[in-house]
Amino acid sequence: MSDERTARATLTAVAEPGDAFLNRIIDHCGPEEALEAIRTGRLPGGVDASPKEVQRLGHWRIRLIAAEPDQDMAVCARFRGRLICPGDPEWPTTLDDLGAGRPYALWLRGPGDLRYCCLRSVAIVGSRAASPYGLRAAADFASDLADAGWTVLSGGALGIDAAAHRGALAADGRTVAVLANGVDVPYPASNEGLFAEMARRSLLVSESPPGTHPHRLRFLVRNRVIAALSRGTVIIEAEARSGALNTAGWASKLGRVVMAMPGPITSRSSAGCHRLLREEGATLVTRPEEIIEAVGRIGADLAPPPHTPVLPRDRLEPVTRSVLEAFPARGAAGPAQLAVKAGVDLTTVNAKIGLLAAGGFIERAPSGWRLTKSGKSPKGPADDPGIVQHRPEEPE
Repeated sequence: MSDERTARATLTAVAEPGDAFLNRIIDHCGPEEALEAIRTGRLPGGVDASPKEVQRLGHWRIRLIAAEPDQDMAVCARFRGRLICPGDPEWPTTLDDLGAGRPYALWLRGPGDLRYCCLRSVAIVGSRAASPYGLRAAADFASDLADAGWTVLSGGALGIDAAAHRGALAADGRTVAVLANGVDVPYPASNEGLFAEMARRSLLVSESPPGTHPHRLRFLVRNRVIAALSRGTVIIEAEARSGALNTAGWASKLGRVVMAMPGPITSRSSAGCHRLLREEGATLVTRPEEIIEAVGRIGADLAPPPHTPVLPRDRLEPVTRSVLEAFPARGAAGPAQLAVKAGVDLTTVNAKIGLLAAGGFIERAPSGWRLTKSGKSPKGPADDPGIVQHRPEEPE
């Protein structure tokens, strides 16, 4: 391993992910000189620092004592993992959008190519305490997106995240989990089987070296990576205070598309989604096709109109339908009244009355003809091929 890669591997162990001060030093003199500055406690010439930043340098020097990059790489090699750095063919250039908050390097586990996976990718995130409604939506969205060739990104957490990963895997698609811990640490433990399957078929990603356990700050910090790697972020369920909203905030800052799925107005789990839709200008999505339209190619990935059912009334040819519409909602009418109201001749009305009666739309009454109960219904009676003379074009 080159000195630069060793230095970057070490930096992932001594500093918290995405530290702007450390990235400023790396940009100024490179990762090796940044590591030397930590060892000596002396900043390179030309790098200004506040007293708090200088204090962080001392904290990193203490952590440096316990850093063992060679051992981290050996552990990584045992589970066929790898370290990727800026400039590597697999490094996604979209991470550069994070500026001073970009990762120093990334630890990967799994056969997937991260850069290729992120070319067409969507993040799906949401509440850990998800409802059955949210879990099904996340799994269905992820499965359909995977079927369409999109990579599903999420954070590997309980609830919506896990449902999204499982939905993509069920469709034999690509899915990437960005973790707040080492790629060899199953957290939460209940997702251990899921992570094992992802490591075998897809990809686990972390900014922290193997063996690292998570803490609350890292969950929030890793959200910026999820947002940066994807072309858009979908929030399935989120309470008013939620880590998923943090991901949405990062996506908005980075110029990515922010989407939200509405939920019941009585559900706390959807309060955050509704705020995004009402106050933050998020795009409302209810179908995978709408997600693809929002993040796909302009003019080429448009969502087809929702399918609307074709009812028996819709299948009547125009003159027959106009006669049916001439019937009063209550009471009966004779052929002459119907002819005047429908604007057709009496012979035609008599012919159409026979068709409508055969189809169950109308029935004979003492004073003429009246609508049946099913004829008054918007759906109309059950299909009768004997009166279907016209079938409007249905959306494909």
